[in-house]
Amino acid sequence: MKAEHPILVVIGGGAAGFFCAVNAARLRPGLQVLLLEKSSKVLSKVRISGGGRCNLTHACFDREEMSRRYYRGTYFIRKAFHRFFTPDTIEWFTSRGVLLKTEADGRMFPQSDSSQTIVDCLMRETNRYGVDIRFNASVNRLVKDNERWQVFVEGKDQPLFADFVCITTGGYPKEEQFRWLLDTGHRIVAPVPSLFTFNLPGHTITSLMGISVPRVSIRIQGTRFRETGPVLITHWGLSGPCVLKLSAAAARELQACGYSFTILVNWLEDVTEADLKQTITLWRNEKGGKSSGSHPPAILPNRLWLYLLQEAGIASETRWADVSSKAMNKLVQLLVAGTYAVSGKTTFKEEFVTAGGVDLRQVDVNTMQSKLHPGLYFAGEVLDVDGVTGGFNFQHAWTSGYIAASAIATAAT
Repeated sequence: MKAEHPILVVIGGGAAGFFCAVNAARLRPGLQVLLLEKSSKVLSKVRISGGGRCNLTHACFDREEMSRRYYRGTYFIRKAFHRFFTPDTIEWFTSRGVLLKTEADGRMFPQSDSSQTIVDCLMRETNRYGVDIRFNASVNRLVKDNERWQVFVEGKDQPLFADFVCITTGGYPKEEQFRWLLDTGHRIVAPVPSLFTFNLPGHTITSLMGISVPRVSIRIQGTRFRETGPVLITHWGLSGPCVLKLSAAAARELQACGYSFTILVNWLEDVTEADLKQTITLWRNEKGGKSSGSHPPAILPNRLWLYLLQEAGIASETRWADVSSKAMNKLVQLLVAGTYAVSGKTTFKEEFVTAGGVDLRQVDVNTMQSKLHPGLYFAGEVLDVDGVTGGFNFQHAWTSGYIAASAIATAAT
């Protein structure tokens, strides 16, 4: 049995932190909730997500399918979804006046197309339930003092005391930044970047910057990693959902090789070399008198088609009947298995995510409580859970934040 007015300190003012704070305060009247943010702003990722529209979840209602969108923590998040899932997120926000919409690719946004709508909703909840937000409060040490926690804030002489602590700091790019958590005895899975684009320095394909191809397959040579989806050609290399998914899936392997590797690109997604050779034979028979540059495959942008013809040594005005077998084979190879040497990465705007964090084996998925220290909880990206772009990382934030809040509210009664 806790004190009449137990204290919860939430460390980190992002999506998971706010969701834990407001729900714990709501579910346990009398709980004093203090939210500490190390910077002068809260909900920064919420504000810039989805180009400022906030892609707050994904319209996937099958737990098994949804959990496969997380390359780290798949089984952990699948269990967590039994306690708070996509429909719960939708109901939580809509019941508070936030109308949502679903786009063709499944991403969900507020109907206002403004992340400020989500920020305002969460801020209203903090005001409604009396959550105390403190800015420029960077925590650098936690000490267990009998049944309570001492929370040390940088620059402050005296610690804060709490009955419960929930850590929602997000991911750290460097392992040494987890030192204060390592000091509590928790294991940290070394952080590596996830969700980044591929740099192709000096490659001529970058001259096609701005071109998007809707259905592409990319495989990392010498590995099992392969993804499909839209690809965007940029002035530094390749981006788009297909590339981002691949970077997430192979995050640790790509970090280990110093981000220098070779990819095989099939611009026609799943068309095989044998099938394409048959198709091109038909083209030559049916369109022998027509120029090769005038009839690109339906899904390929014309500029990309002309570029690939040029790379195969075929002038765009050359008639199909006059294209040599050698040039034709080269074109087939460029279309379905073009090789590109990747050297380096570029962070993908606001979608930057870190793979790594608190070892999930030390966290109870049913409560988000530490298995080492009663009263210590985790939520959000500080855990070794990360998903692809599309609202999945926010769904993890809402899910883990809510589970922690519910468990804390129960423990505080």
